[in-house]
This record gives sequence, structure tokens and C-alpha cells, in this order.
Amino acid sequence: MKKVLGIILGGGAGTRLYPLTKQRAKPAVPLAGKYRLIDIPVSNCINSDIYKIYVLTQFNSASLNRHISRTYNASGLGASEAFVEVLAANQTPENPNWFQGTADAVRQYLWLFQEWDVDEYVILSGDHLYRMDYREFVQRHRETGADITLSVVPMDERRASEFGLMKIDNSGRVVDFSEKPKGDALKAMAVDTTVLGLSAEEAQESPYIASMGIYVFKRDVLIKLLRQNPEFTDFGKEIIPNAAKDHNIQAFLFNDYWEDIGTIEAFYNSNLALTQQPRPPFSFYDENAPIYTRQRYLPPSKFLDTQVTESIIGEGCILKNCRIHHSVVGVRSRIEAGCVIEDTMIMGADYYQSFSEQSQDCHTDYIPVGIGKDTIVRRAILDKNVHIGCNVQIVNKDRVEEANRENLGFYIRSGIVVVLKNAIIPDGTII
Repeated sequence: MKKVLGIILGGGAGTRLYPLTKQRAKPAVPLAGKYRLIDIPVSNCINSDIYKIYVLTQFNSASLNRHISRTYNASGLGASEAFVEVLAANQTPENPNWFQGTADAVRQYLWLFQEWDVDEYVILSGDHLYRMDYREFVQRHRETGADITLSVVPMDERRASEFGLMKIDNSGRVVDFSEKPKGDALKAMAVDTTVLGLSAEEAQESPYIASMGIYVFKRDVLIKLLRQNPEFTDFGKEIIPNAAKDHNIQAFLFNDYWEDIGTIEAFYNSNLALTQQPRPPFSFYDENAPIYTRQRYLPPSKFLDTQVTESIIGEGCILKNCRIHHSVVGVRSRIEAGCVIEDTMIMGADYYQSFSEQSQDCHTDYIPVGIGKDTIVRRAILDKNVHIGCNVQIVNKDRVEEANRENLGFYIRSGIVVVLKNAIIPDGTII
């Protein structure tokens, strides 16, 4: 894998994940109490012996830059020429525009990628949750003599219209594409997925083949396609479908857990699914393929007469005489006495406050970071460094599906209350 270069696409403005992307890029969104989304593809690369990794981004990249520089330095990667480097969009005399799409982002940095003596480029997304050995992906690409190989997943009819779909022949070669089809166009893309090695039962449940949005390109093929078609800005919609007639495009089946975390609902469900027993759909407890993240050197979490069921608790938390069920609690969280937290993701805090700041009593003007006494939180996402007062109820009392209350410190998306980063929710507030 020394002859492979990893390119991770940071995505666009992340409007569907707003307000979690208000102050950060999509790949920098916290995950599972201690990680960030970018840790997934980077860890997959490292575990697959791909040590030359670029991350392309252009929106709110400060926290992403900071996380990568603190987490993935060359000495920790354990290989010569190893690096994980952020490439932000920039204007040049030749190209005054920002990234216009996935293909355009790669095209604008093609001059840099060409400097590496590699045979393939592996192009990945920064906002997916999955574990893959890219060595198998690249091996399939080389064995079939492919110009381009797409990683694909079997998909059921309910979600199929959200993805780019394809048809393949008996050799696994891609012969037809359709980008997010609906109605009759969707039904026309149904295929016999047993050709991918699925059982008859699996093929009946998932009769569509969906692109995961990750690719292996031969080096020279990628360079040629990007230069020949400067007007094409997207891989899935333009570059790959138009290359199908003249190039060998192969499909690589990934028949395991994979989730595109592109919306608030998908993000919420993916995080809470990690608490499932006995086996969650995705596990961080794999010694052979660990997920790496920043080392924070935090103390163990402290539980003071607290009941915790079906939950994940990050490091450095202090939980006092409260009840937590089916929730994810991030690093440095403080939850005071009498609180009830259910079906909730708490991202935690970036810092500890002093003892005098944290020990403020209820009903004063100052509300410390954390969740105050006798507060109830259900079906919510609390972003970093929130100040939740005492006797607050975050329960979506009126069963609202969508609401924008940024001036009050929260949004509601798909019925999920999202409290903004650094928001202050006063004592007695009912949401």
C-alpha cells in the first residue's frame, strides 16, 4: 500500500447537519463521546497501511485543522513519509473559485497529488461511519485491471432514492448509473444483487446497488479525466458516469455496517445505536482495527450515586445523583443531582471551569457549563460547552418536528432538539 495515496473529502457547508456545522466542518463533528467523524476514514487508512493522507476542506476548518494536527503527527503514525494533512480551498491566479464539488476539489490540488510516486488514489468521504480494510478494496481494483473501482452497498427500496444507484454485469463491471432516482426511474434500477455474492434473501430485501461515494482510481486515469472535462465538478454525477463507456469501472461489495451521516436524524440515530446490547451495529471495541483520536489525558469519570443504563460515558465526567438511560455522554460532562437524561447525545465540554465557577447555586444570574440540578432531557443533542440551568425541561413538549430558535439557543430537526454550542438555557426553561 506504499503506492497508494489517500484523499479524504471534507464535504460542503453541511447545511443538513446545521447547527452542528455552524462553527465546524462536517468531519470535525464529535462522535461517540470522544471521537470526531474524520477519525473514521483516517483510522481506516492507517489500519490499511495507507499513511499518506490528505484531507480537503473549505468550510469552518479551524477545529478540524486543530484536531488533525494534535492527533495524527508523523511520529505517531510509525511509517516513513507518513502524514495526515489538511488542504483548504484557496484562490489562485489560475483558479479564483472555491471548490465547486468533489471532482473540482481534487482537480484544484492535482498538481500536489501528482508529485507522489503512487499507482492509485483512494478517494474517501469524511462523514461516513464504517470500518473497512482498504487493502481488500485496492486488491479488487488491481485484480480486475479496473480503471476505477467503486465501493458499493446493497440498499433497500426505502432509502435507495437517496443514493447514486448502478447496475453491474456478471463480472462486476458497472454498466449503468442513475443519481438519486425516484418513481419509475428508481424501479428501473432494481437488479439481482445475488451477482455480488448476496444470498437470495438478502437480494430480495436489498434489490439496489448504491455507491458509497468512495473510489479507487488509477493515477493516470484520474489525471486524464479531470483534465479532459474541466466543466465536470462532481465524481458521482458527472466524472464516473461519463467515463463508463470508455473505461473499466468495477464494483466492490461492502456488505457490512455503513452509515452516511449527512442529516441530524442520521447523526442522532447512529450515535445512540452505539449503546445497543449485546452488539451495536458498529463497535469501537476492535483491537485489530482501532479507531484513533486525540489523546486528552483526562481523569476517569466519577459517578456519585448515579444510575446509568445502556449508555456510553466519556472520560473526565462528573455525574452526581442522576439517572442516565440510552444516551451518549461526552468528555468533561457535568450533570448535577436530580437530572434525568434519556435518549440523548451530550457532546461534553472543551474545558473545565474552576471550582468557584462550577459551584454556583441555582437561581443566580450565572449558569456554569454542564447540566444543572433537576433538569430533564429527552431525545436531544447538546453540543459542546452548553450551560443548562436548573429545573430545565428539554423534552420537545409540543412535539414540534422543525423549528429555528437560534436566538434562544436551540433548533429542532426531525423532532430532535439540538442545543447550540456554548448556548445558555436559563433556569426553569421548557423546550
